[in-house]
Amino acid sequence: MNKTYIETSKPNNFWNFSPGFIGVNLLITFVLGFGFCPSCFQSWEGFSRIWDSLILSFILSSALSYGGATVEDYFDKRIRWIDFPVKRLFLETILYMVYAFCVSYVLMIVFVLWIRPRYTWDTVPWRVLAEETKFPMMFAFVISAVLISRSFLVEWRKAAIEAEQLKTERYAQQYQSLKDQLNPHFLFNSLNVLSNLVYDSPDAAAKFIRQLAKIYRYVLDVQHEELVALNREVDFAENYLALQKIRFEDGLQYQITIDKNPEGFIPPLSLQLLLENAIKHNIGSKLSPLWIEIFISNDALIVKNNLQPKSSLPEESSGIGLSNIRNRYALLSKENMSVKDQEGYFVVSLPLLNLN
Repeated sequence: MNKTYIETSKPNNFWNFSPGFIGVNLLITFVLGFGFCPSCFQSWEGFSRIWDSLILSFILSSALSYGGATVEDYFDKRIRWIDFPVKRLFLETILYMVYAFCVSYVLMIVFVLWIRPRYTWDTVPWRVLAEETKFPMMFAFVISAVLISRSFLVEWRKAAIEAEQLKTERYAQQYQSLKDQLNPHFLFNSLNVLSNLVYDSPDAAAKFIRQLAKIYRYVLDVQHEELVALNREVDFAENYLALQKIRFEDGLQYQITIDKNPEGFIPPLSLQLLLENAIKHNIGSKLSPLWIEIFISNDALIVKNNLQPKSSLPEESSGIGLSNIRNRYALLSKENMSVKDQEGYFVVSLPLLNLN
């Protein structure tokens, strides 16, 4: 995805003094006023004694709510919860509480000097007013907790959705690459071999067709799966190698040393990609056969072949094979595939995964 985080963050119009915003703060004002003086709401005379306090409460509530939303929006555009949760929590809380104290203190001073005059500028009890900001600060802390919780949950949900969408897109691209890689060249080569076998050896041609049918049946069965059982992938590898054996005869030798019912799972068609790469990039002849070995070691499936690089390739390597498998492992688990050139052998290790 090419969108930046800032582009996906949209301001919430609720906080821009909308009717809902004003209504919520009026409700908070009257609830607090009733809590402090229930009797004041029983007569007009009582209400007239606290109307200026209600105005102060409304202004204070609105200022704290709007400031909290503004601070949240500021950090939403600069520090993601997913990337730096502790830093975001610390900076956002400190900045908002400083804002809340300053606003509360200033409004207290305005209230005692001009709205309900009790002091002159020379007699203002600065420390007492600072102590009276305790309740607004508590209210601000509640607002901060609500906004921070909301912001974190919204971003977490957004990140989860984006990750799932990205995973789906990658799988779609990868499986399309798999099908594109498997179908054209492999089918073309297989049909060429089959055309030669039909006249030279009808029995071998019939066997070849059966093997080819098994391979394509497997491709159709697993093309939409994330993981397949190891025994199914190994059965597929045996059919694939048997088919290549008909094509290359003594130029290809292989050995699969795996228990009858092996445990574990791997991404589907991983073995086909590795085997195809080995055959495509190495010489296989009666004098210098290509040797491929498949076995399990340390909870990993090992695919090993002797290195006999071709001096020139009939076609450029697309690089899809190994990167395809590596990317799918990155999406499915924390385990990584291993690729090594080891004393004349090319060795690929595929970690065995589970469904839990």
